[in-house]
Amino acid sequence: MNAGTTVIAGCNGQLGRALRARYPGAVAVDLGELDIADAGAVEAFDWAGVRLVLNAAGYTNVNGAETAAGREIAWKVNALAVANLARVALARDITLVHVSTDYVFDGTRAPYAEDAGFSPLSVYGASKAAGDVAAGLVPRHYVLRTSWVIGDGKNFVRTMLDLARRGVNPAVVSDQVGRPTFTAELARAIDHLLDTRAAYGTYNVSNGGPPVSWADFAREIYRRAGLPNTVADVTTAAYNAGASGVAPRPLGSTLRLEKLEATGFAPADWRQALGDYLSRDPGPR
Repeated sequence: MNAGTTVIAGCNGQLGRALRARYPGAVAVDLGELDIADAGAVEAFDWAGVRLVLNAAGYTNVNGAETAAGREIAWKVNALAVANLARVALARDITLVHVSTDYVFDGTRAPYAEDAGFSPLSVYGASKAAGDVAAGLVPRHYVLRTSWVIGDGKNFVRTMLDLARRGVNPAVVSDQVGRPTFTAELARAIDHLLDTRAAYGTYNVSNGGPPVSWADFAREIYRRAGLPNTVADVTTAAYNAGASGVAPRPLGSTLRLEKLEATGFAPADWRQALGDYLSRDPGPR
């Protein structure tokens, strides 16, 4: 590999695709090219010349992680794999950028600053918290904690549009509050931190604008898409009543953005970002 090479792990996910667009010259790998949960495979990979690893890989099936099989996968991908990358980064003086989640918190003390203590409710949240700890052992690291990710792939916006175009007026939870994070904005924040050589450490990253519930987010999707569908409010408890295997989720997911803003980054309002997203990616028809 050439000097200064960037490696994107998890290149086929929503964030991975945004990072590939942002860094077209990077070496992009996913499970088929490199299983980062396999310590031997990571050790055998050609790291010559690599100066930066962007880890966009993650097991994000929150409910699936509560099953016996899913629990094992979540810990392999969200924790062990990060430790494998951290080991290489330590040995080779590589900068590691790792993406985390608001699910490392229980949602009772939002808005969360970067130094808030871990309090995950779910297996997914616990496995991601462990990954944060592993990434933090690398001297040159950025842990980007984010929420409600929307990009190129299956996501909330596309789900709402699909329901609308099938004539469904959905019931959406109204007591979970946070901010969306569009992957283009997350990739822009990563690039900003690297370009400005911001202090290493943990940064909260989401779009700006007022916190919003999932139900009100859905209403804004329909409004901006020019769709007539209505949204009924439902509590998380009522929505999950009678369901089995549902992981607990934080009700408060809002992240404080002052630390990121202090580096000179101005987060784009999520409402404008939603409009831009809809203009580029109208979703299923």
